[in-house]
Formats: sequence, C-alpha cells, structure tokens
Amino acid sequence: MNTKKRKIVIEPVTRVEGHGKVTILLDENKQVEQARLHIVEFRGFERFIQGRPYWEVPVLVQRLCGICPVSHHLAAAKAMDGIVGVDTLTPTAEKMRRLMHYGQMFQSHALHFFHLCSPDLLFGFDADVAIRNIIGVAQKFPELAVQGVMMRKFGQEIIKATAGKKIHGTGAVPGGVNKNLSIEERDGFLKDIDQMLAWSHGALNIAKDYTMEHLEEVKSFGAFESSHLSLIREDGAMDLYHGNLRAINAEGVTIFDQVNYQHYYKYIAEEVRPWSYMKFPFIKIIGPQNGWYRVGPLARINTCDFIDTPDAEAARQEFMALTDNLPNNLTMAYHWARMIELLHAAEKMRDLLNDPDLQGTDLILKGDRRGESVGLIEAPRGTLFHHYKVDENDQVTMCNLIVSTTNNNMPMNLAVEDVAKKYLNGAEITEGLLNHVEVAIRAYDPCLSCATHALGTMPLVVDVCGADGELLDRRTR
Repeated sequence: MNTKKRKIVIEPVTRVEGHGKVTILLDENKQVEQARLHIVEFRGFERFIQGRPYWEVPVLVQRLCGICPVSHHLAAAKAMDGIVGVDTLTPTAEKMRRLMHYGQMFQSHALHFFHLCSPDLLFGFDADVAIRNIIGVAQKFPELAVQGVMMRKFGQEIIKATAGKKIHGTGAVPGGVNKNLSIEERDGFLKDIDQMLAWSHGALNIAKDYTMEHLEEVKSFGAFESSHLSLIREDGAMDLYHGNLRAINAEGVTIFDQVNYQHYYKYIAEEVRPWSYMKFPFIKIIGPQNGWYRVGPLARINTCDFIDTPDAEAARQEFMALTDNLPNNLTMAYHWARMIELLHAAEKMRDLLNDPDLQGTDLILKGDRRGESVGLIEAPRGTLFHHYKVDENDQVTMCNLIVSTTNNNMPMNLAVEDVAKKYLNGAEITEGLLNHVEVAIRAYDPCLSCATHALGTMPLVVDVCGADGELLDRRTR
C-alpha cells in the first residue's frame, strides 16, 4: 500500500496586506487531510514599545501597518485617554476622531473591494491570472477602476485633514486632538460627498448582486457556523468608534452583552500554536476548542440591532432577510456586509461634515493619571484591542495587542480547510484551484502586517513533495 503523502505550499498568499502561507497536506489517496494558514512574519511591537513614554504610543504603534495606521492610532489614543484620566472627550475632539475613523473605514473598504477582491468577483476564480488583477479591471471596467481610486482618495484626504498626514498621522493625542477642521476643508469635502454616496450605492449593488446570483456556491464556499463579536452602542446600534462588547453564537443567542471593554481579558483569552506567529483568541466561558469567533463587517452586521444611518440600515435589513434575521454565517457574505459599511461610512462623513462642532476650539482634556488602560475600536477588519500599563515614570511597561486579523485567525483556517477539501484533489496543481483557497482568505480582508511584524518580501513558490521529502512538482510566480 502506498502511504506517501504530499504537501502543497502557497507562499505567500496574494492580494492581501502582509505575508502568509498556506500548507495543504494530501493523503495517499490525494485527498486533503489538513490545511492551515500560517503567519510567517514575527510581530515584535508589544516588546518594542516597552520603555517608551506613553504620549508617543499613538504615533509609534501605527507603524505596524501602512494600510490601517489610523485604526492603531485611534485605539492607542483611546487607551492613552484613560492613562491621562479622560473618559469623555470634548465634542470637537470626539467628532474629529470619528471623522478620521470613518475616512479610514471608507478608504480601506474601497481599497479591498475594488483593488483586491473585485478581480475574483468580476472575472471568476478560475480566470486567467493575467487579467484577474486590478490592471485587468481597469482595462475592462475603467469606470469602476476610477471610482475605486477616487473613493480611496477621498477617504485619504479626510484622514489628512483630521490626522495631519494620509499615513501615520498625529491628529489624536492623549485626551483629545491637536486640530479642528477648517471651513475651507469642510466645504471641499462637502462638494464631493454626494458623489461618494452614489458610488457607495453602486459598489453595494455589485456585492449584493454577486452574492444573490451565486448564492448556491456562496452557501458552500468556506461557510460554517460561528460565534460573532463586535462593539455595540448602548442602544444596540452599530458603532465603529466606541461602545461595549457583544458576542452572539451562530443561532443569534447572546453569549455576553454590553461588556465594558476595559475588562475584556475576563472574557477573551489567547492561545498559542507552534505553527503560526499569530495567536488564536477565544471566548473564555466556551474554551479554546469551540470558543473562537468572527469579527469584521459580517460580525458587526450580525451583532448589531440596527444601523443609525438610513441607507445603510435599509441595506442591513435586506442583508438580514437572506437568513430570516438570524446570523449570516456565509464567508463570502463578508463582501456584501463590507459594502454596507462603506455606505454607512459615507453617510456618517456627510453628517459629521455638516456638524459645526468640527470647527470648535476646545480640543484637549486632562484628568487624574492612571496606570492601566484599554482602547478598543472597530477597525475595517474587525475589533482591535490595545491594552497598556504605564509606570510612575510615564514609561510603558506592558502592551498587549489583539489585532482584528488575529481575532479571525481560526475562522480563516477553517475556511481554508473547507475550500481545500472541496476543490483540491491533488491530481494537478493549477493556479485557478489554488486561487480558490486565496479567495476564502481574501473574504476576511486580512492585514497580516498588523497581525505580525513584516520583514522583507517573498515570491510565490508552490512545492509538492513526497513523504520522503523528494520534490515532485514546483510552480513559481
């Protein structure tokens, strides 16, 4: 009997932020026995930051990533608000941060949808790799490509106006912000906001129509029941900037609700596994085996009771009708949920730009110093945890980061395994078949640079080896 096994390696996973690899182990019958997503980069920021003064933290930690630095900037700033004893910001500071955050949400969702995942949705998972990319989209769908670029530009300009720079800004400081929004800046954005809303509706329709037209495939593509976690406003509304923690199971039953995130560690723990630098978070009362959960757009739509902007709320209701108002556990439905949030971000930016508090001059508060604080925010990819301790010399002594992509670690692994078992039989390695695995990962919009610390670049090399280590086949790109 032939007992030889084969291992397929996808390294790195393409069209995601950061570097990771997938290993697929085939048994002697060429069937998938095991599939794993490995995070091969090492993140050292939790150690790098120790010994630094606390006021540097909101600027330092965003060097984790150039894609979502605003999310780390704001999560850290919220934690440092607690260190300086500020629980409630001035209206101007609160709304400036929110505008910054919705600008980040808008540009990030636009980037992912138009640049990273749209080639799969528009051309098909098996399409020629020469056209299944953003250049192919620009050639065949030039209007969509322009929309994606202009939407991302709008979000980036919002970030620049609120944070000082498009990438790695300094606008949020412990206890508030360091600038307001000028009338000139406001009027410049208001001139274009209606166009952003119209394009957001168009992107939402593309994602919704794709899901409905391919519903049978979507139902079987990396889909599985799971728990979901996010921040929720006190009245149950979606709130991407602030709130309390809510977790529900796959049937919509509440696991915990309105938990003050300062005490997150009483409810969430992290497990370490030897084959990945990324940790595996889980809900403590359920345990590491089954306590994993999903975060991000799909989870936020599932956990909230409503969205407080009218167009996004109408879209949410249509989304939830697909599952009779029970949680939607379809991995590919992340794209539809993400575009609902894109529209929500555009509506929130419109409302904030019309708020005169953005021109206020009361920017910073200060209270009684504390030694420990937690900051949470709903980053584009999901719930982002920043936890710090600071000593009497104002130096950081402890930092724990549970990044959005880390929260989705186990779900991504399950999606990879499900798709690999359904589409790979080991007979022949094709780029299209391997791309199916990557499509499952891309649905989560992972930011592997955030979840780790990126060093260097890697080509894509896929090796098929025998059990004795003999190289049987190799594909490179």
